[in-house]
Amino acid sequence: MKVTAIISRELIEEAMALSKADTITETLKVALVSYIRSQKVKQIGASVVSEPLEFKYSAQELRDLNRR
Repeated sequence: MKVTAIISRELIEEAMALSKADTITETLKVALVSYIRSQKVKQIGASVVSEPLEFKYSAQELRDLNRR
C-alpha cells in the first residue's frame, strides 16, 4: 500500500538509527510491528488483571510432576 505522510525529518532519522533500517519503508514497518506488539502485550496484561490466571497444581505438585 502506498501512503503519503508528513513526518519530521528528525523523527525519521532517529527511528532509522534505532531500528538500523536502511530505508524509510523498512523503518516504518519495524516501528509499526513494534507498536502493534506492545499494544497486544498491554491487552494481554489487562485481560490477566481482569481475569487472573488460575493454576490447577501447586508449586510442589508441579515440581513432583517434573521429576517423574
